[in-house]
Amino acid sequence: MGMKYYRLFDTLNRKEMKKSDLREILSPRTIAKLSKGESISGETIEKICKFLKCQPADIMEYVPEETPKKTKQD
Repeated sequence: MGMKYYRLFDTLNRKEMKKSDLREILSPRTIAKLSKGESISGETIEKICKFLKCQPADIMEYVPEETPKKTKQD
């Protein structure tokens, strides 16, 4: 799973902003990466936090991948 950015979109909604408002600081490609849950740089996280005046936990969450459980046959 990895990083999830649903908190970013929740934060934008609470601030009465839209994804398109991020165009002031981010490229369309980076905004698309956020929408798809793809990796972004620490610099990008910093830009978003500065722009929204928030903390990283307000815009993202780490969701660990589930590992398959071993069976007796393994």
